[in-house]
Amino acid sequence: MAGSPYASALGRLKSHLPSLLPKEAFGPLVGAKDLLEVTKLLETTPYGPEIAQSAASYQGAHLLELAVNHVLVARNRLAYESTPFAGRALVGAYLRRWDIQNIGIILSAKAQGRPVGETETALISSRDIPAGLFAGTMTLDDFRLLLQQPTLDGIAQGLVKFGYGGALLPRMEAYGRTHDIFPLLSALDRFYYEDLLGSARFYQGDEWVVRLLIQSEIDVRNVLLLLKGKDANLPVEAVLERFLDGGTLARAGVPEVYGGRTVGEVVGALEPKYPALPEGNGIYQVSRSLAGYEAALQRERAVRELKRVRTYPLSVAVVFGFLLLSELERSDLRRIIYGKLYGVAPLEIERELIVPRL
Repeated sequence: MAGSPYASALGRLKSHLPSLLPKEAFGPLVGAKDLLEVTKLLETTPYGPEIAQSAASYQGAHLLELAVNHVLVARNRLAYESTPFAGRALVGAYLRRWDIQNIGIILSAKAQGRPVGETETALISSRDIPAGLFAGTMTLDDFRLLLQQPTLDGIAQGLVKFGYGGALLPRMEAYGRTHDIFPLLSALDRFYYEDLLGSARFYQGDEWVVRLLIQSEIDVRNVLLLLKGKDANLPVEAVLERFLDGGTLARAGVPEVYGGRTVGEVVGALEPKYPALPEGNGIYQVSRSLAGYEAALQRERAVRELKRVRTYPLSVAVVFGFLLLSELERSDLRRIIYGKLYGVAPLEIERELIVPRL
């Protein structure tokens, strides 16, 4: 495979791996006494220029959120531009996840009546460039226009020309009756994963690695759905309504797995397929928090999927390995940022981090 078009992508992305935070960087961040100290520690990293760029207008969690999102977008752009033409449709479909997240932020903000200015700072963008722009069609001005719509129905209508409105409009009448936004967010997720799996069909012969990566993400979401449903004593019908197809966890098997009386029993039923899941039992028994289960699932998935994509360096998998590492770093930094903001104990934050334990 000496002539692989991914050889240059491998070289380019490999040269940027040192810009990712090393495992040792997370200990001092977790041990920082407050967000100001976290900010100072990040000023000496690749996040420093982004912090300096926004420090005049923002501070605290808002400043750090902006910096973290800006760096993520820059890395997304690098990955997309490093991808040979044959893989760009698949990478582009994957990067639309950030458009979906931005739309979800806007819908939630509108439903809760939050101000436009506060919502705009939460959008995943970089200096007026949203994360999905390199692969999609929406600009930050498009998102701003959505924010200015007076109703959720107006937002759904505005999304029709971008291909997302069709997932929302059939559900707007039900939203008008119930004011339950979850079916709208669930419809966007379902639309995204169906499109992404469709883009991961076998054209070049190496997409199967990425398909497994996508399926593992769907599985994590579905397992957490089952645990949240059992914790909230929801009937199995409500869980199945929100279940995402396309993963390796089959819809047909959900009623049996969900039949346990408690979260612990559901964890036991899932343990053969997800051996790390019981690691969350201790935290759940003490605080009834599902965060331990989520961290265990994400960590188990990250170890497995990174090992797999690294086995195929001269393929589109190299791009997805870089994207996954970038996302894991963002997730861990956000756990630290909001853990500090809400006074979570350092030991609890540390237990939820993924990167230091890869």
